[in-house]
Amino acid sequence: MKNVVITGTSRGIGYELAKLFANQNHNVLAISRNTEPLVALNHKNIKTLSVDLCKNDEILQVTEFVKNNWKQVDILINNAGKLVNKPFTELTSDDFLEVYKVNVFGVAELTKSLIPYLQKGSHVVTISSMGGIQGSMKFPGLAAYSSAKGAVITLSELLAEEYKEQQIAFNVLALGAVQTEMLQEAFPGFQAPVSAEEMANYIYNFSLTGHQFYNGKILQVSSTTP
Repeated sequence: MKNVVITGTSRGIGYELAKLFANQNHNVLAISRNTEPLVALNHKNIKTLSVDLCKNDEILQVTEFVKNNWKQVDILINNAGKLVNKPFTELTSDDFLEVYKVNVFGVAELTKSLIPYLQKGSHVVTISSMGGIQGSMKFPGLAAYSSAKGAVITLSELLAEEYKEQQIAFNVLALGAVQTEMLQEAFPGFQAPVSAEEMANYIYNFSLTGHQFYNGKILQVSSTTP
């Protein structure tokens, strides 16, 4: 039984991940602004917290929960993401900031707050995008989103180096097209070959075993472009 923290659990991959871990008898702390979908499940292994990752004072709720209930975290999955789809000349500084607050700053702040509770053998998995991979195909309208996803890749590589002696693993999964609400925001009408449930199953297995083989690595999990 693992103690698992997952962000972005109100829909899509995060929601499916929370259910999957809980159904396999792991303890799940599900973090999202909207907790209603998982609260409605009423699963004994899922605890929900309504947290805006853009607000550091709200992230303190997570550390308080861990300190008072678990004492340690085995797996952290940074899954929450924000996307703005606009032509570059229409993007404002506030658009960039809002995207980076969730996709980069929130990841950094939450991870930092949980470092004291990560032990030897803990695994931090950050969900990025093929759009953040240097040399991959890029798409108009996603300048803020894709650049943020590139930034979080570099952040994870650095953290893997910084915490390798503590044997805390940091890896990134750069996802291709998955049939989620966010995909529709980026590519309206596009039908992905992979469902949120199927991708959640892949991430579930990687989170449990990937740190035995990888640290500081970016795995490209994509069968199509986009």
